[in-house]
Amino acid sequence: MSLPPEKASELKQIIHQQLLKMDVHGRIREVLAETIREELAPEHQQLSTEDLIKALRQRGIIDDVMKELKFVTDVNEKERTSAPKPSTHFVEREPPVLKKTNIDPTRRYLYLQVLGGKAFLEHLQEPEPLPGQISSTFTLCLHFRNQRFRSKPVPCACEPDFHDGFLLEVHKDSLGDGSKMVDATTMLSICDPVHMVLIRTDTFGETTLVASYFLEWRSVLAAENGVTNIAVELLGVGTESNVSVGVLNIRLEMYPQLNKTLSSEITSTQFTLERQKTAEKERLFLVYAKQWWREYLQIRPTHNVRLVKIFAQDENGVNRPVCSFVRPLRAGRLLDTPRQAARFVSVLGYERAPVIGGGGGKQEQWCTLLAFLCRNKGDCEDHSNLLCSLLLGFGLEAFVCVGTKAKGVPHTWVMTCGTDGTVTFWESLTGHRYIHRPINPDDPPIVEQPKPLYPYRTIGCVFNHQNFFGNCQPSDAVDLCVFDLHDESKWKPMSGEAIKSVCPPGATSSVPPFPPLCASAIDAAVTSNEIELQLRILVSEHRKH
Repeated sequence: MSLPPEKASELKQIIHQQLLKMDVHGRIREVLAETIREELAPEHQQLSTEDLIKALRQRGIIDDVMKELKFVTDVNEKERTSAPKPSTHFVEREPPVLKKTNIDPTRRYLYLQVLGGKAFLEHLQEPEPLPGQISSTFTLCLHFRNQRFRSKPVPCACEPDFHDGFLLEVHKDSLGDGSKMVDATTMLSICDPVHMVLIRTDTFGETTLVASYFLEWRSVLAAENGVTNIAVELLGVGTESNVSVGVLNIRLEMYPQLNKTLSSEITSTQFTLERQKTAEKERLFLVYAKQWWREYLQIRPTHNVRLVKIFAQDENGVNRPVCSFVRPLRAGRLLDTPRQAARFVSVLGYERAPVIGGGGGKQEQWCTLLAFLCRNKGDCEDHSNLLCSLLLGFGLEAFVCVGTKAKGVPHTWVMTCGTDGTVTFWESLTGHRYIHRPINPDDPPIVEQPKPLYPYRTIGCVFNHQNFFGNCQPSDAVDLCVFDLHDESKWKPMSGEAIKSVCPPGATSSVPPFPPLCASAIDAAVTSNEIELQLRILVSEHRKH
């Protein structure tokens, strides 16, 4: 790009003033003398431009200059049309202007600040990106009591430069007290953690789940002045769930400041009681599940090869009841119909959990909903759990089915039962729907049997947030199964009370709350017009050739 002569002279003058201000010339002389003295032999006292640039870069002088300068565009906003014009001069860096937030003075807030990270050793050797260079980034996603937040992307580094603040509203559940400011004692009974998910996005836009962490924020209730600093160690996911990936420095602060803080003994006692209560509920459910499995095997010994899945591992390697991965999820006005919900789930990316090593084995990893949504891709189980939750939110009687498809490959899909007894299968990865018509093997050969169009072969169990049924029919072939879930001779149910004890809405639970869906930041009309325009151009170019 060629600049007008007056702009070019102005640009040179500004750069010259900046270099004089930083005494860059003096620093270059020092580096030049030091480099000649240290690195060159007496008989070869010749130094190329490349050597000098390399020495300046190693000592950080070039980085210092670039940090002190930034590009701005000297263009009137009204004159700007489609694309912003290139920058024409440099100015000194100005302090960033913080975005103002509306705060209700009658509500209580938790101000969570992320003040940098350290010990992300996987990125120890990564060079610091140059200005304008595209690099891999970290993004931190948060969920707390139906509120979702996302940090600004920061370049991946051993010490990532996170500097973000999130204002989390702490509110009461019971009706009539929504506008009442909660006190420390009431907040101590709010056991919802802050769910933090760290996502890495590479230079091609591919996302990877790095860590999933549940932050216990209530320690701030016993902190002096209502402020506390925490170093949070993040652990990996899947097969690396016991390996540290890095540390985040977190600062927690209550706003407005608490009139009276609690003692650390009270908070630690509350945490201990909650852990004991949850552990006891989980122990009792495990005892019940073992008894239920023994009874299931007594019906028919061959049941031990059926895919009856009572527990599944989440991304942190924690075993949870499968019923806890499903919950009625209302999309509000974001999704108008169940078919829209199926379409939405199907466009989320499909990716099997990574396995270290060969053998063709499948790593089990049922992600929490926040991790699945933030990563924007997951396995068939993640898709099925989300679709079932959305269909339950629309008021349908929906279940996740666990079974196999062709060649005995384990698979999950969703089933809905209509009021007229119609059973519909929903494939969460494609959005396709299939009506199930069972084949009666006792019919005479002359009777024409329906031909199944769905890809499913066998089914071991079905479940949702309140029910779990094990298939105890003579054959587990899908096309032979009758889905009369109230017939205990065909489907062995689990106790609804047992499921309710370990799945919300329980008072205390280790199961993470469900985050809400967020509207897309993309303007659909504008984007579709742009895509149509690009397609027209491509078609016309193709016709020319």
